[in-house]
Amino acid sequence: MAMVRCVTEMGMGVDVHGLDYTKAATRAVFDAIHHSSLGFQRMIGKTADDMTVDVTIGVSKPDQVDTKAVQATLPHGNGKGSCKAVMGGLEIPSVDGNDGMLIANAVIIVSFDDGK
Repeated sequence: MAMVRCVTEMGMGVDVHGLDYTKAATRAVFDAIHHSSLGFQRMIGKTADDMTVDVTIGVSKPDQVDTKAVQATLPHGNGKGSCKAVMGGLEIPSVDGNDGMLIANAVIIVSFDDGK
């Protein structure tokens, strides 16, 4: 089986208060997947549930992202995809240092099995 990359989308998500890395990551994924509507899979005899979706999240503290929760927000895919968090994004502390704003970046890669 050979996976063929068909779509790459980017998104950004923000948690304004609370320093919730998973919330910011989930919002970044939502932003990315709502930039397009995929209809081409019908031309290759596939459905949205045949796609493999791989997610990469960039945040300042990757270990604070619940990647399973982020992956669970995807509306389609065959379950063979992945979600990983890496260094990136941006964290801006509040003036008093007790809170902050998080910016997460997401890259969504959609692939299909070419059947070979």
